[in-house]
Order: sequence, then structure tokens, then C-alpha cells
Amino acid sequence: MGQSPHHGSADAPRRDAQGTRLLLLDAASALFAERGYERATVRDIAARAGVNQALLFRYFGSKKALFGEVMARGGHEQLRTTPAERLFEVALRGMLDGGGGSADRALEVCLRSIGGSDEIAEALRGLGEEYAEVLSTLAESDDRGLRGDLALSWLLGIGLMRVVVGKEPLASADPDTVCGLVEGALGRLMEGPPEEKA
Repeated sequence: MGQSPHHGSADAPRRDAQGTRLLLLDAASALFAERGYERATVRDIAARAGVNQALLFRYFGSKKALFGEVMARGGHEQLRTTPAERLFEVALRGMLDGGGGSADRALEVCLRSIGGSDEIAEALRGLGEEYAEVLSTLAESDDRGLRGDLALSWLLGIGLMRVVVGKEPLASADPDTVCGLVEGALGRLMEGPPEEKA
């Protein structure tokens, strides 16, 4: 049975809408990672996506809602798809490589957007808690929550110094070298000193 010509035309706008949403998400992810939430304007996001800014409001409602989708698409997707034992390395490499993909830049977006509105701070806090919770599963000690927080703090600190501050020699250090140094120490943090015998 052949398809009616109307069937194809009804699907075309849906595909165009999905494509436009993806273009806006990609553009927003890149600009939030480069400038942070406050300095990435709706006009600049739309221009980078190559669409009219009215479409941003049509598909997302607001810049804040777009930011929420960028964080969900990046950080939450990374949390869902990355095994706990690889999360630190994957997130670290995403920051060290600076723009490998939209999902890889979630923590970079987070770092550049610190200091935004209370709603943005709350979204960032929530994502940070999720990362710390997954990282804490790498430890078997009673203080695993603290160790997860320390691992996340270290990850964000490295990202802050490299991405936001641009501190040398970290800013231009080879990602493999940084990961090699950091991962050995992360293992010690998660394993911790042996328990003292009574």
C-alpha cells in the first residue's frame, strides 16, 4: 500500500522541529560551556543554531528551561550511560578535551554557570549530588559519602583551574598525563588507609 502525499508532509514539520530543537540544544550547550548561563544570550544561542530566537521560546519556553534540558541531556545522560568506575575519568576527560561533545561538557557548563540565579544554583547542586552519589559507590568504607564529595570536589577543582581560570601548566597539559596522575590518586582516595585494628 502506498503512502498518501499528506503523510510525508505531516512528518516533515515534526522532523524539522526535532532538528531545530537539537540545533538549539547543541548551540546552547556550547555557549553555556564557553560563557556560562548569564553571559550566553538567547540571541547568541539562536544565531549559533542558525534559527530565529522566537523558535527557542517556542520549543523551550525560556532560557532557564533550555539550560535545564542542556544539563539533563549532558550530565544526566553521562550518569545513566557511564559505569561508576569510569565516571570520574569520562567527566574529567570531557573537561580536559574542552568540547568533545555536548554530553561531555556538562560539568564545564556547571562550572561556568556557578553564581547564576537561585534556580540555576539548585539545578547545579542537584547534578553535583548525583555525580557524588555515583562516585561514592567506588568506596566501600562507612565514609563513602564524604569520599564521593571529595572526588567530585577534586574533579570540579581541576576543571575550574583548567577551563575557567586557565592556570598553567594545567591549562595546556596533555589530557592523558593529567588523567594518569589523577586516577592513581583517586584509587587511593576511594580505597583509603587500612582500618586500624583494635
